[in-house]
Amino acid sequence: MIAAAAFYVFAAILLVSAAMVVSARNPVHSVLFLILAFFNAAGLFLIAGAEFLAMILVIVYVGAVAVLFLFVVMMLDIDFVALRTGFQRYLPVGLAVGVVLMVELALVVGGWRVLPEVAARRFAPVTPGLHNTAQLGDLIYTDYIFLFQAAGLVLLVAMIGAIVLTLRDRQGSRRQSIRVQVGRNMAETLELVDVPLGAGMTAVGIRRPPPAVADAGVAEVPAHAAAHGHAAVTEH
Repeated sequence: MIAAAAFYVFAAILLVSAAMVVSARNPVHSVLFLILAFFNAAGLFLIAGAEFLAMILVIVYVGAVAVLFLFVVMMLDIDFVALRTGFQRYLPVGLAVGVVLMVELALVVGGWRVLPEVAARRFAPVTPGLHNTAQLGDLIYTDYIFLFQAAGLVLLVAMIGAIVLTLRDRQGSRRQSIRVQVGRNMAETLELVDVPLGAGMTAVGIRRPPPAVADAGVAEVPAHAAAHGHAAVTEH
């Protein structure tokens, strides 16, 4: 009785949170409702006996993915008014697609039947004496290890593709050459300048690196006159 009541509570909050994710006007509120939906989905996994999936959902999705979404939304200066300019124009098309999906879901749920022998036809029968985490690890890393590795490769290719598509080559940007920087000698790195007492930066000026070092992309470091003394050391 308690498990059934907890199921309906978690499921109701999950549905409301999912609806608020796509309907909230503030994107920060959408991410917060997404986090609430993840927590309630983890509660449903606990009721179903999948405690490992529940912890993974909280640790990975709530602790990393959703928080990253929140940081990106709060840090990026996005003009959400401009993003909503075409909302009313595409609203009829979106409603039509939503109605079609709802009808299809209703037909699938209405004709759903569970056979009594469905437990015996499962692909991975439950092993007595093993808890959920051990059974899940045994299933993934023995029977489906190659499919698991293939899924990781697909995600790696998707990540590399996203980096390549969003990478922009900025003209005039200076790049660092490690080979040239490590191969410098003392004459290319240090320079002694005689500075009269009390002259400060007016006598020294801004020191520039040699052309070879500048072309290699080594960062420029301006000279600083010594507070007590007549010589200053500049690093290029």
